[in-house]
Amino acid sequence: MPTDYLKRILNANVYDVAVESSLHHAPLLSERFRNRILLKREDEQQVFSFKLRGAYNKMARMSAAARARGVLAASAGNHAQGVALAAQKLGCRAVIVMPITTPQVKVDAVEALGAEVVLHGDSYSDAADKATELEKSEKLTFVHPFDDPDVIAGGGTVGMEILRQHGGPLDAVFVPVGGGGLIAGVAVYIKQLRPEVQVIGVQTEDSNAMARSFEAGRRIALNDVGLFSDGTAVKLVGEETFKLTRKYVDGFVTVNTDELCAAIKDVFQDTRHVVEPAGALAVAGAKKYLTENKWKNRTVVAITSGANMNFDRLRFVAERAQVGEAREAIFAVTMPEERGSFRRFCSLIGERNVTEFNYRMAEGSLAHVFVGLQVTKNNDSEKIADNFRKHNFETIDLTHDEMAKTHLRHMVGGRSPAANNELLYRFEFPERPGALMRFLQCMSPNWNISLFHYRNQGSDYGRILVGIQVPPADKKEFRQFLVNLGYRHWDESQNPAYQLFLR
Repeated sequence: MPTDYLKRILNANVYDVAVESSLHHAPLLSERFRNRILLKREDEQQVFSFKLRGAYNKMARMSAAARARGVLAASAGNHAQGVALAAQKLGCRAVIVMPITTPQVKVDAVEALGAEVVLHGDSYSDAADKATELEKSEKLTFVHPFDDPDVIAGGGTVGMEILRQHGGPLDAVFVPVGGGGLIAGVAVYIKQLRPEVQVIGVQTEDSNAMARSFEAGRRIALNDVGLFSDGTAVKLVGEETFKLTRKYVDGFVTVNTDELCAAIKDVFQDTRHVVEPAGALAVAGAKKYLTENKWKNRTVVAITSGANMNFDRLRFVAERAQVGEAREAIFAVTMPEERGSFRRFCSLIGERNVTEFNYRMAEGSLAHVFVGLQVTKNNDSEKIADNFRKHNFETIDLTHDEMAKTHLRHMVGGRSPAANNELLYRFEFPERPGALMRFLQCMSPNWNISLFHYRNQGSDYGRILVGIQVPPADKKEFRQFLVNLGYRHWDESQNPAYQLFLR
């Protein structure tokens, strides 16, 4: 019942370990979007995440006998740290099952708090399955990361603090969503006291189980989830969190990786703090929502939920933030291989800064150019492409082409007339020992690798682009290979950028 949750939130035992995080005005973001944007800084907590609120509230309310048996959790990292800290504070054993894809900084932090770490699977859902086995075999008490009333109530104290800290006009609160514990608690509190305030969930496009469930009116299980925002990589949301979300949440926004990287940069510029991808989700969602709905002079809050970022991952974030904040556009341009055409093309670029330029002669009469340009608005790339075409330069806008941004820009010009029966596939796999070898071992020895590109980008999952020469008679066997391998993959054989530069 709503009143029961209000009581649970008001009486939640969180401040033995949590602090009332600040509500920080973001002046640069506010000025750029012409709205007052406030950041609820849960990255300021002792374990750099809001998750200790729910974990401690749950464990403090357990019976002494339950704590004496020891506690168990499955987590991509932040809930794990919350449970580990609570166990340290309450003097009990803690076993944490974490996905293999969890950033090392989170694994190290959990172990430093005295918890035992078991690494298993590629997502939270995989880790949860392993935790179920351990719960039975070792008689441990399971602390759910989101689908538990006491955990939800602990997260709900974030909403309680927002209303206490900001008594003036408030139009919306943007909340990052994985399994739904935080948004359920925040929404049930805010909507009971300030029903006019919109509560909007934010998810990544490739980990949007709650958004899809919300739209369908029932829980939807995803077959796989994107790994970049590891803190929200949940295949199936909770029963209780979905029930509360469906009743109290106003809607959802989904963002892509580039928009998320841009939001990490935005938070840094306003606070000089680096949040993790899940920690920047609400900011990315707020930016998108304010723009699409043309809001002006409103007041909104975005919850920065965590800051457990692997330092090496910043390389990838910095590279992709340019596109995510509409600062870079990339194109494939075909021009006649004749004197003066290059100068004519450059005159169309005008005063724009060139961020990248790759060229290789393709045929006797044509040249294909891969070019990056600095832009200022989201729709600039379309206008630039149209202008190139208007002046008889055939152009493909690659600004939102994942293969081009991740791989192609680093390997333009690789053609091979000997690459017969070539299939081009893009794969994503957990960055762990043996992952690449497993890929090679699953392949038939009769197939030849005709192209291979891998670049370690500081994230917790690897990306490869591979060309494989597969005889037509082996197509069925190749499809089975993809199933057996189990890695996320995309067929890029018909990608127009591939046809121009690599085919």
